[in-house]
Amino acid sequence: MKIKRIETFTTRQLSVVRVTSEDGLQGYGQIAPYHANISALVLHQQVAPHALGADADEIEALAERVIREEHKFPGSSICRAVGGLDTALWDLKGKRQGKSVSELLGGKPDKVKIYGSSMKRNISPKDEADRIQRLMETQGIEAFKIRIANNFASDVDVYPGRSEEVVREVRAAIGDKTQLYVDANSGLTPAKAIETGKMLAQYGVCHFEEPCPYMELEWTKQVADALDIPVTGGEQDTDLAQFRRMMKMRAVDIVQPDICYVGGLSRALEVAKMAEAAGMICMPHAANLSMLTVFTMHMVSAIPNAGKYMEYTIEEDTWTKGLFIEPLIVSDGYVQVPQGPGWGITVNPDWLEKAEYQCSEY
Repeated sequence: MKIKRIETFTTRQLSVVRVTSEDGLQGYGQIAPYHANISALVLHQQVAPHALGADADEIEALAERVIREEHKFPGSSICRAVGGLDTALWDLKGKRQGKSVSELLGGKPDKVKIYGSSMKRNISPKDEADRIQRLMETQGIEAFKIRIANNFASDVDVYPGRSEEVVREVRAAIGDKTQLYVDANSGLTPAKAIETGKMLAQYGVCHFEEPCPYMELEWTKQVADALDIPVTGGEQDTDLAQFRRMMKMRAVDIVQPDICYVGGLSRALEVAKMAEAAGMICMPHAANLSMLTVFTMHMVSAIPNAGKYMEYTIEEDTWTKGLFIEPLIVSDGYVQVPQGPGWGITVNPDWLEKAEYQCSEY
């Protein structure tokens, strides 16, 4: 069945993709958030010409063909756009077969256990600890991730001593049995990251994410080699060859592809397979409540090397409000994977109607 039409419904932050096949069946996906209006243009101008008229069931091959054909534009812009197409085609395939994406992958759309992921650095350590403690008590979440260092700040903390202060406050609030993760968002050089990692070990931190600038694999490897705490990374990476290098050199202990950044579910699954072959855990990055979280829930419910917990933001972003008819709900530390065909969710028609519309047709 050929791809007949590709439509986008776009705000600056978010772009929903709708793909229609020759028989009129439709699937919904999403371009990676943030400056999604630019990625929507890339989808219509550079991706759609390769996709229109192609076989809608050849999802993996089509994603790689587009990236190969657009090799003069490697990286994030093409991969974000391809991810929108790829995720819509997975929804379409699931609807055609009457199966959830999880089932297409050999999994079951059961509940997945989450870790609560904080996105804030502009919050006092005490306020961070208080809100995490409330979520632990009211939603039964048993693992949390907080932000340390400063985003790409070359060893400059938000203010001197904040990293240790927030780790100390949160650990005191959640107790010793709750798992604590931290994310430095590329904020440290190797020496400072190693020093910080030794401090984190004293507080029982069990996940040190992106300690060094993500493109500096050799720097990250220095940190991973020096610490007992698992070092994680990969959310920003879009090149499968880079993931191969990352795993071969053991720059990280756990890989974290982002389905929307890397170019869709097909390519994220390829990263997970590489990690499985290397004996490594794959914990996909999912830092907002857009369709990305739904995609990730289906993926982790099916792959054999998913971590114990899936990332789930504790923030409420205004730009994702009202996106779905059926809201996701955290209960006892779990979220239910949507069980209908495809992604199992309904994009809100009111949200689509208010967005900017573009269409490419075969």
